[in-house]
Amino acid sequence: MRAVTWHGRRDVRVDTVPDPTIQDPTDIIVRITSTGICGSDLHLYEVMGPFLEEGDVLGHEPMGVVAEVGEQVTEVRPGDRVVIPFTVSCGTCFMCGRGLHSQCETTQVREHGKGAALFGYTKLYGQVPGGQAEYLRVPLGNTLPITVPEGPPDDRFVYLSDVLPTAWQAVEYAAVPPGGSLVVLGLGPIGDMVTRIALHRGVEKVIGLDLVPERLERVRARGVTALDVTGHGRHLGDYVREMTEGRGPDAVVDAVGMEAHGSPVGKLAQQLTGLLPDALAARLMETAGADRLNALHSAIELVRRGGTISISGVYGGTADPMPMQTMFDKQIQMRMGQANVHRWVPEILPLLTDADPLGTEDFATHRLPLDAAPEAYEAFQAKKDGMVKTLLQPGRA
Repeated sequence: MRAVTWHGRRDVRVDTVPDPTIQDPTDIIVRITSTGICGSDLHLYEVMGPFLEEGDVLGHEPMGVVAEVGEQVTEVRPGDRVVIPFTVSCGTCFMCGRGLHSQCETTQVREHGKGAALFGYTKLYGQVPGGQAEYLRVPLGNTLPITVPEGPPDDRFVYLSDVLPTAWQAVEYAAVPPGGSLVVLGLGPIGDMVTRIALHRGVEKVIGLDLVPERLERVRARGVTALDVTGHGRHLGDYVREMTEGRGPDAVVDAVGMEAHGSPVGKLAQQLTGLLPDALAARLMETAGADRLNALHSAIELVRRGGTISISGVYGGTADPMPMQTMFDKQIQMRMGQANVHRWVPEILPLLTDADPLGTEDFATHRLPLDAAPEAYEAFQAKKDGMVKTLLQPGRA
């Protein structure tokens, strides 16, 4: 089969690799019809090389049609249309039973002290082959796949794999009070969807911050107040406070993570890890940190006293400086973590089966054949060609 594979920093290719096979009686094989490129895939493209091996298959936002099932699979059958969550979770363990599917005790990567395994996402998370491919082996076939109806296009459902539950959890964790305000830092795919969900759930004032004109215009078109951060400089905090009764927003969602602009020291650390031998680079990232924390520091500065910061952007280092004095003094609450996909599916799926209030059908800016992945990664990383969300579609001409 054809699959998107990692070969080094800023070097992804579409190679011919062995077809996946049933390895466990509860496995299924899915023929992929649509698969997204995620902002966190850019971390692999740019800086996470120490935790990858050449030829690793990328991607964690797939959906498709069941092609084959193991002998103990009873909940799906060949021909069923399914979405595959990016987290590999069993649905039955202690953590899954408490809605913490991203901490699944069945698939935790204990060797690296991590939570649930992830599709297509480094040794740290199990080195499970990903879904940017023509076929995908999916374990836990009775509990992991999300069965969706025939009829609506893939665009309606594919974001159940990651974007929708990640954004839904971000809004849930933000806990905006009735009549309250929410600032969203970063208007890439997750930040954009956060604004849509927040408006749908009745948040009265939603303010989006970014510096890419196309992203700002996308959210403005749906009724969000969008601010270009480059136009306010050091006065951005004062301007946002003026918009929120002088206090700052009730909550801030950091949808940027370590792709934040600014912080030249953090940028240098990221570049340095790309020059070191893998073992040394991995140690640096895990002990010294390699993140740019500009977005998170902005969230801490912007949120009102007693407010909440919800972090959905991915951070990779473990020893980053945090302004604990300010956080303590402002009595800030923080919630974060990988999305617990199955926890939110019952609330999201009904929004996708009839109407489309979240605008999923026009959410993708680009739909490309699988073989166009290298060019798509390059454009997405450089924020070129108005690219916000790309779906790769195996078989597309």
